Amino acid sequence: MPVISSVTPLGTEGQRTAGDFLRAVEAGQAGPADFVAIPVAAGGGVGADAALDARLAVPAAEFAAVSRMSGKPGQIAQAAVRAGDSTIRVLFVGVGDRSGAALRRAGGELGRTLQPGERGVASVVAGEPPGQVQAFAEGIMLGSYRFSEKSAPPPGRAAGEGQAEVRLTGTRTWEAEAAIARATRIAAATGLARDLTNTPSLRKSPQWLADQAAQAAAAASEGAGAGAGLGVRIWDETELAASGFGGITAVGSGSARPPRLIELTYSPAGAHRHVVLVGKGITFDSGGLSLKPNDAMKSMKTDMAGGAAVIAAMTALASLGVPDKVTGLVAAAENLPSGSACRPGDILTMFGGRTVEVLNTDAEGRLVLADAIAYAGARLEPDLIVDLATLTGAARIALGGSRAALYSTSDDLAAALLAAGEDSGDRLWRMPLTAEYRQSLDSPVADLSNVPRTSPGAGSITAALFLREFAGPRPWAHLDIAAAARSGSDDGEISAGGTGFGARLLLRWLSPVA
Repeated sequence: MPVISSVTPLGTEGQRTAGDFLRAVEAGQAGPADFVAIPVAAGGGVGADAALDARLAVPAAEFAAVSRMSGKPGQIAQAAVRAGDSTIRVLFVGVGDRSGAALRRAGGELGRTLQPGERGVASVVAGEPPGQVQAFAEGIMLGSYRFSEKSAPPPGRAAGEGQAEVRLTGTRTWEAEAAIARATRIAAATGLARDLTNTPSLRKSPQWLADQAAQAAAAASEGAGAGAGLGVRIWDETELAASGFGGITAVGSGSARPPRLIELTYSPAGAHRHVVLVGKGITFDSGGLSLKPNDAMKSMKTDMAGGAAVIAAMTALASLGVPDKVTGLVAAAENLPSGSACRPGDILTMFGGRTVEVLNTDAEGRLVLADAIAYAGARLEPDLIVDLATLTGAARIALGGSRAALYSTSDDLAAALLAAGEDSGDRLWRMPLTAEYRQSLDSPVADLSNVPRTSPGAGSITAALFLREFAGPRPWAHLDIAAAARSGSDDGEISAGGTGFGARLLLRWLSPVA
C-alpha cells in the first residue's frame, strides 16, 4: 500500500506558502518538518516567496534556473535550508501546465522521494481548484507505493510501515478537504489492486484471492449505510461444475488449487442502473499444456490484474457514494499443466450451453471471462457489462504500455469510459470489433474455437470478438489491459510491477466526482 496516507490541508492561518511554513517552524509555531516542496511551472517559473528566498543561498528562481529546471512534470531538484534547529530539504518540483496529468506525475515523483515517518509541506497546488488538489494528492500517495518482501529494508530506508505526512498550503476550504478525501480513497483502492497483483503466486491461489476479496469487502462494509455494504458469494469448484461453468472449471483443472468465482454485490438504495464488472483472475498462468517459455512466465503472477482492479473498485463504491447497483465478478483459476489439465482439442460446454473447441490452452483468460459474462447476462439482469483482463500480448504491440485497448458494442459506453480514462490517468484507446475477423473463430466441431484456426493477425481483436459472443444484446465493453497493468519501472504515479490499472478508471466512471 502507499506509505503516504496522510495528505491534509495545512489548516493554519498565515501559512500560505512554503516560506511561511518555514518561518512558523523556526518560531516554534509548527511541528518539526523534514521537507518543503516548491512548484516550478512550465518554462521554469517559480512563484515569489520572500521568506523562502531569505533562507536559500540564492533566490528560489535563480536556484531553479541554475538547476536547469524546465518545469517538466515530475522533474525534481533539491536544496537545503535551516529553520531554527532543523535542516530541511527543499524539493523543487516541476508541475508543467498544472493539468491533472501533470500534477499526478509531479505528485508521484515527489511521493517517491519521501520516506516513512517524514513530515513536510507542499505548496505545489496552493490556491488551485479542488480537481488539481485531488490530482496532486493522489499522485503523492500512488508514487509512494512500495511492495517488498525483503528481509531487511534497503540502506537508508526506514523499516516498518510508518506513514509520511504531507500538508498542502493554501487548501483549507471544504472543497479541498473533500478532494483530498477522494484522492485518499482512490489511492487506497489502487494500492490494494497493486498489492493483490504483486503478491507471489506461491501464496496467491484462487482461494487466497477469494479470501482477500472477502476481507476487503468486510472492511469496506464497516460503517456503511443500510444496503451500502458489499455482499460476498464465493463459488467453489463443486458449485461451478454443477452449474455449468465449463470454462472456469476446465482452466483450473490442471492445478491442485481449484478455481473460484468471486461475486461481490453493492446495492445502494434507489439505484436505477445495474452495472456488472468482470475481472480475469488467473492467479498464475503457465500456459497450461500449451506451455509458455520460461521468460514469458516470470510476470504471470500479475495475470489476475483485471480481477484485482474489480475487487479494489468494489471496496471504494460506498465511500465515494456511487449511486448504481454494481456486481463484481472475478473468475479465478490457476492455469497449470498436469495429467488432469485441459487439452488442445477438448470441447467445453460454457455457462449457458455454447460449446468451445480449445485450440490453445494458453488462451485461457477468455474462457473464464466468457463463463462469467454469460452468467452475468443470464442471471444478474445487468444494464451493461464491462470486463477487464490481461488478455493478449497483441494489445501491447498495438498500444505499448501507456494505454489499454477498449472494445465496445456501445458508442455511449465507450465514450464514457474513454473520458473517465483521460480524467483518471488510466487511459484507453478504442479499437475496432472488425466483423470480418469473426469467421476466423469458426470451428467444424463446436460453436466456436477459443483462438483462430487461421489467424488474421489481430490477436487482441479476435479475443474481443470471442468475448462478444457471450455478452448478449446489452451494452458491453472489454478492456484489454495486458500492457498497462504491468510496468517495468517507476514512472510518475506508476510504480514498477502491478500498476493497479483500471481501479481509478472504474471509480471515475462510476462516480464522476471521484
